[in-house]
Amino acid sequence: MKAAAKTNPIFAALACALAGGAMFQFFGNATRGYIDTASVFWWWGFQWFDAASEAEHGLLIVALSGWLGWRNLRGAESGEPRAESSELRAESADDRLQAGSYLPALAAMAVGLTLHALGFAAQQTRVSILALLLFAWGVVRLGGGPRWGRVAAFPLGFLVFAIPLGAIDEIGLPLRLSVVEAGEWLARAAGIAVVRNGTQLLAPDGRFNYDVAAPCSGVNSLVALTALSVLIGYLNFRGGVRRLLVLLPCLPLVYGGNVARITAIVFAAQWGGPKWGEFAHTVMGYGVFVIVLGGVLAAATGIRRWWPEPWREATPSSARPVAVCHVLSDKRFGWQGWRVAAVVVTLAAGEMFFLQALATRPSRGRVGIVLSADGKTPVELPAFLGTEWIGRRAEVTPVERELLPPDTGFARKNYVAVGDPSKQVFLSVVLSGRDRSSIHRPELCLVGQGWTIAGAVEHRFEFPRRGAAAADVLEQGSALAGDFPATILRVRREVPTTRGRTVVPQLVAYWFVGGDAVVATHGRRLALDAWNRVARARVDRWAYVLMQTDATDGEAAALARMQGVLTETLPVFQRPMTGR
Repeated sequence: MKAAAKTNPIFAALACALAGGAMFQFFGNATRGYIDTASVFWWWGFQWFDAASEAEHGLLIVALSGWLGWRNLRGAESGEPRAESSELRAESADDRLQAGSYLPALAAMAVGLTLHALGFAAQQTRVSILALLLFAWGVVRLGGGPRWGRVAAFPLGFLVFAIPLGAIDEIGLPLRLSVVEAGEWLARAAGIAVVRNGTQLLAPDGRFNYDVAAPCSGVNSLVALTALSVLIGYLNFRGGVRRLLVLLPCLPLVYGGNVARITAIVFAAQWGGPKWGEFAHTVMGYGVFVIVLGGVLAAATGIRRWWPEPWREATPSSARPVAVCHVLSDKRFGWQGWRVAAVVVTLAAGEMFFLQALATRPSRGRVGIVLSADGKTPVELPAFLGTEWIGRRAEVTPVERELLPPDTGFARKNYVAVGDPSKQVFLSVVLSGRDRSSIHRPELCLVGQGWTIAGAVEHRFEFPRRGAAAADVLEQGSALAGDFPATILRVRREVPTTRGRTVVPQLVAYWFVGGDAVVATHGRRLALDAWNRVARARVDRWAYVLMQTDATDGEAAALARMQGVLTETLPVFQRPMTGR
């Protein structure tokens, strides 16, 4: 049979790669608050070298992914293709293989482009990175066919572990607090006096004072060691169940390793002083990896010994089947590849025009906070609340201004009762700019400041109904509500004194104000903001309102003080609206 003329689909894949690369380079990132770049490549890679991002393990993941790709490709090329009994059968099988080869590639790239548009609109760059990985797999699949797709699937998927966690404190906060609580319990069980405030462990006599920072919570080691556990399972087993069994011990081992670390630090500091505590801190940093990695390797060894995979026993290593990697080169498929390239390039070009318009158009978002005359910052909070409260200026710290985007607005006062200066209520309003990264949940700051969160409940504050505010709301078409939801945190701090430890209780209230809703939790705010950005093309400037007051006279009295301050200040800075 006459052989068909050959053409190489790699050039079609290269055209797709150039179009996708241009889009991810020039329209890859919509969050400019912390890393001012439009490139998803720079946004991603920058954090591997930035110590503040806690993502240095990303470089190791990239290196391992490259090695896995080389290993898989080398293993595929070392195999021998299965011989067919006749030229006709070989051509028929090859035709069937080629006929469907472009469809998964086209689907992967199309979904990647769609996912990136959603991530860009919602200002979620990590979603765009997932889209980039999916698009890259489609390019490889188009250029090399099914076997190249199989070769690249795991290495590209493994790069997920190189994506910066970003809000590492938010993800690791429960693990962080659990590690501190376990360390406190073990220290007291051993007869060591210790005080826990938030994430801090300190000795009443000042012998040691350690803060379990976010990197010590176990999140970093959990991500890195989860990646290594996945890698160990992938290299040792083919079945998904066995690979999962290798991965399962990772979380409890990470938790146990970090508890061992903080306990060793406290014990060493108690018995040998601060120098021994610092030495234990350094040594146990490696000890956590030894504990976890040793446990995972032991799990893999046990599975191989007591539950070996059938193919290992039945097939010598030299005769194991391997995938054969070759580039599809049929003329007909070459034209199909160019059709796919034309569709992808057209979609990418159209998406770039769309993202350009999305990034440069004036914001259509709403603001639920009353703005000052400049239209950028919250209105100044009143200095006097009748004859009962005096508002003292509370300055924004240089650290806050440095960390938050420059268009973030602030308004805050510390209100002191005229009749009793010991009664105070702190009120803070933080207004985000165009970038969603101005806002976070307050639990992160509280535990870092030494407060222990003892509980959380939802509470509804009353909004005073006043004529001007009501008329303003009715003009906007919103329903006037007499109350709105907030989260109440019960916090406490232990203060060592000559007569023992004194517990200082306080109440913290916070809520988030959008353009047409008030929500009590950070999760609800994120969900509503993403929905508005994607489904309604609307970018609201969210405000984060926080109040804090002493609760030594009881929670009821503390809530009454908060409500008293809000009754006078809410009509000044917050528009009444429905709460969710």
